[in-house]
Parts: sequence; C-alpha cells; structure tokens
Amino acid sequence: MSDISQKEIFGHPRGLAVLFFTEMWERFSYYGMRGLLVLYLVDDIANGGFGWSQVEALSLYGTYTMMVYIMGIPGGVLADKFVGQKKAVMIGGGLLVLGHGIMALPGELMFYIAITLIVLGVGALKANISTMVGQLYRQGDPRRDKGFTIFYMGINLGSALSSLIVGYIGQVYGWHWGFGLAGIGMLFGQLQFVFGGKYLQGIGELKKELPKEEVLPDSRIHINRLKQNPMSLVVVVIAALVGAYVFVEVSYLFGILLMISSLFIGFGINIYKYELDSIERDRVIVLLISFLMVIAFFGAFEQAGGLMNLYTDQKTDKSVFGWFEMTAAQFQFFNPGFILMFGLPVAAFWGWMTQKGKEDSALFKMATGNIIMGLGFVLMVGATIQFAGGELASMWWVVGAYLLHTIGELCLSPVSLSFTTKLAPARYGSIMMGLYFAMTGFGNKVAGLLGESASELGEYAVFAGIGGFSVGFGLLLIVFLKKLKKLTHGAEDNIHD
Repeated sequence: MSDISQKEIFGHPRGLAVLFFTEMWERFSYYGMRGLLVLYLVDDIANGGFGWSQVEALSLYGTYTMMVYIMGIPGGVLADKFVGQKKAVMIGGGLLVLGHGIMALPGELMFYIAITLIVLGVGALKANISTMVGQLYRQGDPRRDKGFTIFYMGINLGSALSSLIVGYIGQVYGWHWGFGLAGIGMLFGQLQFVFGGKYLQGIGELKKELPKEEVLPDSRIHINRLKQNPMSLVVVVIAALVGAYVFVEVSYLFGILLMISSLFIGFGINIYKYELDSIERDRVIVLLISFLMVIAFFGAFEQAGGLMNLYTDQKTDKSVFGWFEMTAAQFQFFNPGFILMFGLPVAAFWGWMTQKGKEDSALFKMATGNIIMGLGFVLMVGATIQFAGGELASMWWVVGAYLLHTIGELCLSPVSLSFTTKLAPARYGSIMMGLYFAMTGFGNKVAGLLGESASELGEYAVFAGIGGFSVGFGLLLIVFLKKLKKLTHGAEDNIHD
C-alpha cells in the first residue's frame, strides 16, 4: 500500500472519507427514490402517479427493495472472482447514474428500465464498498468498529438530505423532478469516488496471486462436489422443486429466485464441508444466526418506507406546531436525522460499557437493537388507537417511533456490518457481505408483506405484532448469548499496537 493511501484524517485512513462521501451520495439517490416510490405509485394518474392500490404499491416496494439487496450476492461474486471491489463499485455507480437519470422520464416502460438498472447498480456497489471499509484496517485494529460507525454516518447524512430535499421537490413540484434530483446526487458520488481513488491504492483490488487459503475454487469443482455429496444434492433438488411449484402456483419471481438459490445452497453446503476449518465453520454458523436477526430487524424497520409512510400520509396530523405542514416523504428525515444526532453518543455509550467491563459484544448489541425497535412499534399502536378515536394521529407518535427505531438501528446495523467482516472467511469476504445485504433484502420483502397484510388485519394488529415479535426475539437471543459468543472463537478480541 502506498504512502498516499496510508495518510490519516482524524485518526482514520483518508480512504474512509472517500468511501464515506461516495456512500453518502449513493444513499442520497436511493433514499430519495425510496421516500417517493410508494406515494408516487398510489397517486392519481391525473397527478402524474400510477393510480395503483395500496396493496399493489407495497408489493412492488417490497420486491424492489428486496432485489436491491439480493443482488449484493452476484455483486460480491463479480468483485471476488473477476474485477475486485473497486471496479465493482465503479460499475455499480455508473448503472445507478443511468438508472436514476431514466427514472426522471415519464412512462411505465422507463420506470421499469430505471428500477432494473438501480437494482443492478446497488447490487454491484453496496456490499463491495462496505468490504472496502473493512480493508482499510488491519485484522484486530480497534478502530474498525468506529470506522464503520463513521461510514454509517455518511449513509445517513445522504438519506437525511434526500428526505428533506428530494422528498419536498418530488411531492410539491412533481415526482420526476424529485427522481431526477436523486440522479444528480449519484453523479456527484461517482465523480467523488473517481477523483478520490488515489487514497484507495491497494484497497479493493483484484488479487491475481492469492494465498492458498484465499483462492476460490472453480465452479466445476463445486458441481463435482454436488454429485459426490448426496446431502447437498438432495437439498438442491428439493429447493429446485419447491421453486418450480412456487413459479407455477404463486409467483414467477419467487419461483425463479428459489430455483437459482437451490444451487447456491448446495454450493454453500459443500463450501462448509470441504473448505472451512472448524473455527471458520463455527463462525459461519454464528454469522447465519446474526443474519436471522438482520431479517427480523429490517422486516420491522422498513415499514418506514411502506406502511408507516402511507399511515403518515393518510392518517397523521403533519402540522408542526401549527407553523407549517410537512409532506409525508419529509418524515423520512427523522430516521437519518436522529442517526446524525445520536450516532456518536450511542457509540460512546458502548465504549463506556467496554471500559466498565460490561457486556458489549456485537451479538448483544444486535439483540438490543431488535428489542428497542419493537418498543418503537408500541408508539405506533398508540397512533392507531388515537386515530380510531376519531381524530388524526399526532405526528409525535410517528416521530417517537422513528427515534426508537433509530436507536435500535444504531445498535444493530453498523455493528452487524463490522461483525460480518470479522467472521467471514477471507476468501469469501465480499460474497458473505453480499449475503448479509441479501438478508436485509429479504427483510425488506418481509416488510412489504407485513404492510400488505394491514389491508385485512388493520394497522393496529400489524404494528402490535411486529413490536411483540421484535422484543421477544431479542430477549431469546440474549438467553443464548454465551453459547453464541463461544462459537466466534475470539474474533471480536481487539489487537493493539
């Protein structure tokens, strides 16, 4: 690594600032569109919307946000096997600039082309830029968790700005003006990454000559192992048959995903059996359990862009002290705004816990995040009770829910990113990070399905159910915390110079 790439700013590698601002502008574009999408789809055709039903809009929202993150898996393969993380981020950024630009054009055909490009772009960029953050620090560097927290602040600075600016422009001046502004933000991010590349020398490069333990096996080896391992072959066949049934009877998209996933599942079983040592196997088990926490968390958290967004638009008093009225899309500001306010204090709290010798493991933080998330939905239950009494729900129920959701997110999301880079086998770093983001994608789809169910069950039942499950799941994980920590084999132990 060259001297210029080793330069530091505020005690961290200067390359962190480059990745910080690249991700900030990428999130500006993504969250700008996310805040407008459901509102745009349900708006009347006369107003420039699609005139869809709430169920249709939430279904597309869940599928779109799921696919955005699932594509992180092929994005990780692209980086690990072919081009490296840095070039993958460049490719993803280019696709995003093009996709968001097309989103500014009217018409359903342009809309579907745009979201396809955005899905591919985020898939190539998202997991790989996070992996590059991990590469800035040596194994055991105690600054790594703080580096991810700073990086996470960039994510939320971008989403905060987009919620205020893109959300307002889109709902007041026209949907496509908002979408176009999101595209301009991504263009800034792409240019910043290109010109900041000198601070990323040796980071995110494709290693042509890898140590033996980091070499990825050829796909033909995986196929031969499938033939030799009856267990993995049976799993592949069963998953493929289930996928075929789903394709015919339920959903083309999910059927295709299941059939494709059947091969990845088989490969995963063989990787676990043939390529990992006992410590790596234990760590992968812990990672998979942590991924369940991620699915549960984002199934709740992503109500923000779906059901909570619609609830705010239709059933909430959006007047701020009688001075002015916010748009529903602008309420998306509260989550990233609170992150910018509380990100460092929450990080300081966990630092204090460490100094006091209290429980501060990543798994404990993630379980705590799920519990706090659940408590936020208790406030949303309060909002539904007030609306049922014959008046619009106070905006402060929603604001309070976003506050608790944010504290929960700060306990889970940046920590889980860092945790994945610590426990993932080195040769599968980007692929495991891609799998992490795929789990957030499944969480997004769960969020969409839960939001759809409100049309039959009502918001009260959905909000109460999410809250109860999140709290219960978090407490269950704390019960098994000691056993899970043993399986990490000291991966979280800090190494000081």
